[in-house]
Amino acid sequence: MPLATDSLHLSDAAPDSVQSEIRAMTVACDNMGGVNLAQGVCDTEPPAVVIEGAFKAIRDGHNIYTRADGILRLRKAIAAQMARTHRIEVNPETEVMIASGATGGFQAAIEALLNPGDEVLLFEPFYGYHANMLSSRKVVPVPVALEAPEWKVDLDAVRAAITPKTRAMLINTPSNPAGKIFTLEELQGLAAIAEEHELFIFSDEIYEHFIYGDATHVSPISLPGMRARTILISGFSKTFSVTGWRIGYVIADARWMPSIAYFHDMLYVCAPSPFQQACADGVEQLPPDFYTKLATDHLAKRDMLVAALRDAGLTPHVPPGAYYIMASTGSLQGRNAAEKSRDLLARTGVASVAGSAFFRPASGAGEELLRFCFAKRDADLKDACSRLRAFQR
Repeated sequence: MPLATDSLHLSDAAPDSVQSEIRAMTVACDNMGGVNLAQGVCDTEPPAVVIEGAFKAIRDGHNIYTRADGILRLRKAIAAQMARTHRIEVNPETEVMIASGATGGFQAAIEALLNPGDEVLLFEPFYGYHANMLSSRKVVPVPVALEAPEWKVDLDAVRAAITPKTRAMLINTPSNPAGKIFTLEELQGLAAIAEEHELFIFSDEIYEHFIYGDATHVSPISLPGMRARTILISGFSKTFSVTGWRIGYVIADARWMPSIAYFHDMLYVCAPSPFQQACADGVEQLPPDFYTKLATDHLAKRDMLVAALRDAGLTPHVPPGAYYIMASTGSLQGRNAAEKSRDLLARTGVASVAGSAFFRPASGAGEELLRFCFAKRDADLKDACSRLRAFQR
């Protein structure tokens, strides 16, 4: 059966549940001097070329508005990177827009391409901002459950969720919170459904460089027939560890970009000017092995936290991508995941997020799961792992 009724529960009952929970855990963790693995702030060190690029840009006078779609230098750099990594040619003049964070790009795309009452399929567990942003624009998020524990796509469930109001599907690969990477076969199946029903695909690929082991990242925009209907959303917050800079981007067909850029201009005017210059320095100058090392370093962080969670009796799902781990609540005390996360914080000083924050409230799912972020400085992550290991003693 279509999931539209359940999706209304999502928007009506808890429009800000995930962000409220993360904020609450962050405050509680700060108050006790704990280690915050709840919030994905990515506080590792930014590349030196990016930091120096920001200082230079400010000194050189890049402190005023840019064009609404961003500086051409960065748009060209992104287009060149797309050609290298995805073998997709995009026009930096007409098909690339620099956004005020990936979130700003997503909001502008929603404003441009969707109407109130439209429905958008998204995959559960989902990132709260996606659902909340859709709901805030009176667009109805329709969750389609992935099959645990590997979070597989059920194409029959996707088809069953489509109604005459369905306008798009949202794919987050690698995903927050599960670290799921959509396989080529899954994406091909979703692409066929999108073509059949004339749907847009909003593809959030902010974690595309956080890929582990034999996993590979495939962008939906690279698939046959998807070039014109995919709205690719990404940015530099995670890759360059500059989450506070708010430099994202959107890649879309030239037919859609003027409207997307118009709404981004109305909402944000432009992304921060000197930081656009600094990110261009990073894209232009950082060698391929920067991205390889980024993945290798975070693989070591992932494995460190996975081992500690196992030792603490909190069975983890080992993610192939992104930098979050969903783990069981083990023997923690509480009636639900929110209470169990607070029990863990009180007993170890390690903050996590209740898994229920990433599921429909009416579903009851996620109450036996917690989410942990491992994009932390090594010293802080080692501290968290020591605290977790002491939990069962």
